[in-house]
Formats: sequence, C-alpha cells, structure tokens
Amino acid sequence: MHYIVRYGTMRRVAEFSVKSHDEYRRDNAVIIRSERGVEWGSVLCPAGERTREYLKQKQPTGRILRAASDDDYEKHEEVQQMERSDFDGCRKMIQEHKLQMQLVDVERLFGGERIVFYYLSEKRVDFRTLVKALAKEFRTRIEMRQIGVRDEAKLLADYGDCGKPVCCNTHLKEMPPVAMKMAKIQKASLDPNKISGRCGRLKCCLRYEYDTYVAYRRELPRVGATVVTQEGQGKVLAQEILARKLLVQFEDSRRIMTDEQDILTVVSGSGKS
Repeated sequence: MHYIVRYGTMRRVAEFSVKSHDEYRRDNAVIIRSERGVEWGSVLCPAGERTREYLKQKQPTGRILRAASDDDYEKHEEVQQMERSDFDGCRKMIQEHKLQMQLVDVERLFGGERIVFYYLSEKRVDFRTLVKALAKEFRTRIEMRQIGVRDEAKLLADYGDCGKPVCCNTHLKEMPPVAMKMAKIQKASLDPNKISGRCGRLKCCLRYEYDTYVAYRRELPRVGATVVTQEGQGKVLAQEILARKLLVQFEDSRRIMTDEQDILTVVSGSGKS
C-alpha cells in the first residue's frame, strides 16, 4: 500500500510506501523516512495512478515508518521549541558575521539529521563561515536555503483575501507564472493592492481560469467585428467571455447584450479574439 504524504516546512507532497499492512486515513500523523532523513508528516490520501500523474512521480520518495505515537507528539513539540531557539541563535550569528541576509524560518528534522535555515537575500551571500559556526553550535548538518518572496509567503502566510488558507501553503506544489494580462482578460481590478497576494506578487488564482477565458474568447467574434443578429447589423463593443455574450451597438445606436447563439453571421473582423 502506498500513501500521499505532506511533510516538511515547505509542505512537500510525495508518495510513500508502507512495509506493513497498516492502513492510514486522511490527516493521520505519521513518521516517515524521506531522502532527507526521518520526518514528521501528514497523510493526505492513498496513492494511485492519478496521484502519480499529478505529482509526476513514478517511484515512492520513501516509506512510512509508523503512525505517530504519544511519545512522538511530545518529541514533535520539543522539536518546535528547539526551532525557535535555533532561529534566535542563527539570527544572532548572522548579525555577528554582518551578512546581508534576512532569516525567514528554520526547520529541524524530526530525526535530527539536519537543520535547514531559510533566508532572503538580494545578492549572493558567502555563508561558509556562518555554516561552520552553526555546525559547531548545533552539532548537526546545516543547510542554508535561499528563497524568494513567494516562498516566504508559503512559509509564513495564513489566509488570503478570499478568507481561505493561501493556495501556496495548501495545494500548490509549484508556483505558476502569473502576468497582468491574466487579470485584464478576466476584467479583474487592476489595482495592485487588490490583485496582489500575501507575497506582494500577482495572485496565483488569476492563473486558474485563464486558459478557459482564452479558449472561450477565441470562439467569440472579436471586439470591433461587424455582426448580424436577429435585431439587425451592429458592431461588437465588448465581450462577456464566461457568459458567452457580446455587447453590440446597432446602426440605430441601440446597445444590446446579445447571446452568442443569436449571432447569425460575422460580416467583418471574423477572426477570433
């Protein structure tokens, strides 16, 4: 039996195998062995062909060792407390070494194999002396991971303007490219304060329906085209893409919202939008 598990500070999602015949349900806390070491994870669902296709993963990343016990829960709380101490210690060392980097978060693996420090920096940072000092202080493997502002939101943000948990911290496994044209075609507000996410960049959700808008727009007569309807001949002034309707101005200056099915023919500008 294989299961999909979410694990790690960056909320990785991958398939894990189970050696025994143990069965798990959604949200069951489990102890896993990943390529990084022993980690705390949460079961999402059983693995199958659809999950493998979505994750683009042919083989399990690791295996589930066991369901989290009461002792594991206690250790998990201890690890979280240690992470707060690790954060303060690393930030102090960054100041002592006068490095131009902003510490964002710290991740201590459940099994203690390594500590990962996530940081922001506009320039490349030579942190070799810092890593040596951290390794000496914490006596474990140290990994420095530079992240972007979107990753920072993934680590720290909670809820979006929609009132739901931010997408980057729930179901997104990679950040989709988002452009202003996606907001324009959906007739969203172009006010940066309204279409920007917690990271300060354009909201990822602007990407979700973009392909549908583009496909529907291609099937409608473009703005400026001359069309013939049951009401007469007129010019297309605007499109209501999802409703599949057109605002048409007729020769007598009337403006009527016309359903796509009521367009008898396109006289000129027949190319799709």
